[in-house]
Amino acid sequence: MSTSTQAKYIPWKSVEHEQLNELIGREMVVGDRIMLARVFLKKGAHVPLHHHPNEQVTYILEGALKFAIDGKEIVVRAGEVLCIPPNMPHEAWALQDTLDLDVFDPPREDWLSKTDQYLRHGR
Repeated sequence: MSTSTQAKYIPWKSVEHEQLNELIGREMVVGDRIMLARVFLKKGAHVPLHHHPNEQVTYILEGALKFAIDGKEIVVRAGEVLCIPPNMPHEAWALQDTLDLDVFDPPREDWLSKTDQYLRHGR
């Protein structure tokens, strides 16, 4: 995690694109206490059931994701937001090609250390 107390300017085009599997890619920017990630999901991509100690806010920029969370199915479309509390199990399916913006507090250590095997599985 960064320990800088200075402002950072980061154009998205300069952020490394990480291809996790054939259907999911991401780009991450990390601050001192927060992480912002653009997640690219092709239609049919599946984010398996998982949970994490981080609070998550997902804003759908393009497309749509169907979430299974808290015993319900919720479809979140472009222009909509889903807030996921810490430690709440959830999974998602891309109903169409989707770009989402995820915000995590604190930053996801498993993403930073690349130990997030649940995303590196394929479909």
